Amino acid sequence: MPGPAALLLDLDGTVYTDAGPIPGAVEAIAELRRRGTPFRFVTNTTRRSRRGLVERLRGYGFEVDPAEVFTSVMAGVRVLRQRGVARVAPFVAPDTLEDLAEFDLVGGVCDAPAAAAAPAAAPSAVVIGDLGDQWTPALLNQAFRYVLDGALLVALQKDRYWLGRTGLELDAGPYVAAIEYATGQQAIVCGKPEAAFYRAALPSTAASAATAAPPAMVGDDLWADIAGAQRAGLQGWLVRTGKFREDVLAGSGVQPDRISSSIVEVVEAV
Repeated sequence: MPGPAALLLDLDGTVYTDAGPIPGAVEAIAELRRRGTPFRFVTNTTRRSRRGLVERLRGYGFEVDPAEVFTSVMAGVRVLRQRGVARVAPFVAPDTLEDLAEFDLVGGVCDAPAAAAAPAAAPSAVVIGDLGDQWTPALLNQAFRYVLDGALLVALQKDRYWLGRTGLELDAGPYVAAIEYATGQQAIVCGKPEAAFYRAALPSTAASAATAAPPAMVGDDLWADIAGAQRAGLQGWLVRTGKFREDVLAGSGVQPDRISSSIVEVVEAV
């Protein structure tokens, strides 16, 4: 059977966790390079800029070029540009603000001490990422008011939870859902599982690989990595690392195209 035209590799939970790289992952990625297998690192992480993610990967021993990393924040920037948005209220980790530098940033984490008050110039869009324990009732209420007053609700991602240092932690999705429920407005989701995200992330060589199998998204999230990729015409390959839980898989109704113990087994099978 032909191998996939390219691999999209999730980062957190697939290539590394907060404890460090997945055992054998550094060597597995090096093997992909040696073989010339097209791949990209893709992530819904919104706690770090692309520069920060590259530094983290290199710090763990991975060889990586910034052009090989595609994030939900980058996808969000594309959406904002397409819609002609100039003024944004960012509800993202401060480290992520550098990737939104082309916009006029008002409210949100830019004026957290006065989070309940509206800035002089109202934003055209509210951009929500994962703020973790930086979320406060005042920040949530500010985002709610902006959207209620007409701002677009833009979710960089809508993941349910992720694996942090202390165990599973709520991700951005529940907070986005709260704003949707309160305002009646549906968020524009930019990262996985949106089909446009996968298309933008794929290496250009994947389109010309006519004899190959469809590209494969490799990750630990059943909805963002597996079901979303399958709906977009990719394969969804699940790894049993990161936030993987056997009971969640059994009750999810999601059927991965392949299940592997880790990224190492994925590379061995390609």
